[in-house]
Amino acid sequence: MSHEFELARTWFLSGRRLDMGELAEALSISRATLHRRIGSRDRLLGEILWSLSSASITHLLPSCVGRGAAGIADFVSGFVRSANESPPFRDFLRREPERALRLLTTRASVCQQRTIAELESLLSTEATAGRLVPPLPVPDLAYLLVRIGESFVYTDVITGDAPDAGKAHAAVTALLS
Repeated sequence: MSHEFELARTWFLSGRRLDMGELAEALSISRATLHRRIGSRDRLLGEILWSLSSASITHLLPSCVGRGAAGIADFVSGFVRSANESPPFRDFLRREPERALRLLTTRASVCQQRTIAELESLLSTEATAGRLVPPLPVPDLAYLLVRIGESFVYTDVITGDAPDAGKAHAAVTALLS
């Protein structure tokens, strides 16, 4: 990872808002150079958010593989719990809800695309091993499960209710049973 990315990630994890001008100044480079090296603020935030998501996935996967529907439900709810228990993520969501939703839940989202790909891989592994009979084609199911997870991460922004990993677990279990 680049020095620029590492500093930006450190700021994000400390709860600091990422200002590209301040970041460029802290790195002793121009904004144009910063933009050339790491792209837009949205791209940088997307990659930072993915680095957090990826760490959660890496932590969750070993305990979920080989367990069929129960493992998939644990994966989705664990992912939701991880997001809901992350102070830097929750701070970002509170500070910039529209940007967070755009960066995390739209077609352009690197986080959503990559999370779907990880879940597709897990679903395929479980289906190929005979531990899961997917009720939908695996790509569609992966997308739907990610959307279910998102629903229980962003509940407070969307409906005002508290985020709830247990509800995500129940929804995934119901879908896969």
